[in-house]
Amino acid sequence: MAKHLEDNIQENIVIAVRLYYPDSLIFAVPNGGKRNIREAIRLKRQGVTAGVSDLIFIHRGNVYFFEVKTDEGRQSLLQNQFEKFVIKQRFKYFIVRSAAEVLTIIDKL
Repeated sequence: MAKHLEDNIQENIVIAVRLYYPDSLIFAVPNGGKRNIREAIRLKRQGVTAGVSDLIFIHRGNVYFFEVKTDEGRQSLLQNQFEKFVIKQRFKYFIVRSAAEVLTIIDKL
């Protein structure tokens, strides 16, 4: 049930960002979901990496990473490791819980 709520939040974020920032690019990284073993192996060979943020946002020459969570949602260990990697590379990483929160963050960038 929580995953379904998280999906709805992510959809609302994408809609809002595309509406308010049409000259920027936001896109999903579809790393989650149930897959059979063959498909999982194939996708891993193609670069799918556990823990990568849900959304990547390119705006005014910068790249930002958004991890979408419900109010009760918490990062997995791999997501936390990815966040640390992103920050070490001097990019910005945000855990977000609503479209309004994302729009507020972008307004401050």
